[in-house]
Amino acid sequence: MKAKQMEKIKIALGKAPISVLFLKNETSKLNLVHQPVTPIHLVFRPMVEEMAFDVSELAIVTAIQAVEQNRNIVPLPITISARVQHKCIIQNGEFTNFTPSDLEGKRVAVRAFSQTTGAWVRTILDTEYGVDCSKIEWITQEAPHVAGAPEPSIVVRDPNGASPLDLIRQGVVDAAIFGNDLPDEPWAKPIIANPDKVGKTSLEATGIIQINHIIAVSRPFFEQRQSDVKMIMQGFSAARHQLSKYEQRMLPAGQAEMQKSVEKLVGSLLRQGLISRNLRFQDIFDNGLRPCKTGPR
Repeated sequence: MKAKQMEKIKIALGKAPISVLFLKNETSKLNLVHQPVTPIHLVFRPMVEEMAFDVSELAIVTAIQAVEQNRNIVPLPITISARVQHKCIIQNGEFTNFTPSDLEGKRVAVRAFSQTTGAWVRTILDTEYGVDCSKIEWITQEAPHVAGAPEPSIVVRDPNGASPLDLIRQGVVDAAIFGNDLPDEPWAKPIIANPDKVGKTSLEATGIIQINHIIAVSRPFFEQRQSDVKMIMQGFSAARHQLSKYEQRMLPAGQAEMQKSVEKLVGSLLRQGLISRNLRFQDIFDNGLRPCKTGPR
């Protein structure tokens, strides 16, 4: 009798080093069907609103908002990408020479107010520089990935849908926030001076890892395919251990490594108006922390 063929697993991942290694190691073992989408943030809304994938990379702010809004996804305590975010808010040096203390009363562009990079930048401005981010007008292109998630009145959608790059290049806004698309242009000047050095100092002093993306699975997949969930978690752990020690540090996994950073972010999201109640680490990741039962698929 032939062995039963493994059921396919529909997965959406970007090009983070841990994801590339995971796909290389696990695709045939788990019968993964990879859905290559660029940029990866285009999969976030279909994941939380339609369960379009069994497994997906997901921005951590989107995951937190999805939990609060009772979407049928289960975040797993696995970091896929993180970075020191101090360099991610820039100005046009042809027009301005601002520092963080100059930002109150100004206009700052960001793709979406709920974008995780922007949420971390506001956390830095708030906790490290004493900036009241509620006194800044935030010019955006997009609504949150999670329908119905809160968005404060300081958020304005640009009527022309202009990108943050166009707005800052033309001097229409005073600053702009970028993630992987940070412009490498002569006029692009960081708001925070010496951001790499300052960010590294902050990381060493606080131990806070500014987590961008994690892994999430659909609730039906989590409930019906426990052995596969366990294998996915083990696969990402194995891929992580193929990376350098620094890369491993920047990709925390599990409650012991992630809790401090996640709860720092959650407290800031509450102040920013991106969530409406305080959430504990367990509220977000409790299902993903449970030992996965091995059994029939």
